[in-house]
Amino acid sequence: MAKGKQDNVEAPPQYQTMLVSDLRMGRRGKHHDLVNGILAELDNLAEGSAMIIPLDDIGGVSLPNLRSAVSRATKSRGIACETYSDDKSFYIWKQKAGTQKQSFSKAMKTSRSRSQQ
Repeated sequence: MAKGKQDNVEAPPQYQTMLVSDLRMGRRGKHHDLVNGILAELDNLAEGSAMIIPLDDIGGVSLPNLRSAVSRATKSRGIACETYSDDKSFYIWKQKAGTQKQSFSKAMKTSRSRSQQ
């Protein structure tokens, strides 16, 4: 036997354990609260309307990161939506069921005509 070694002695576990069934499996990224707020409002959005999210109000989140986070969240929930952005705002709206992608300008025209009725 080598000097200093003992047979059949295990070191105590260094890390805690838990049941896999107790794990909350799901992605909770750093934009979770922001995206959940957007999706909650998107659920109640009237057809033909777009949400306007000022880029100054999103807490330093970059536009590409916001778009990616929203895209992941809507796809995982089965929500068909479209987005558009300009230098000041991020726009998002739900696609009509069974339709192809709708251009932003067409969506805004539809929204304006319905709001004037």
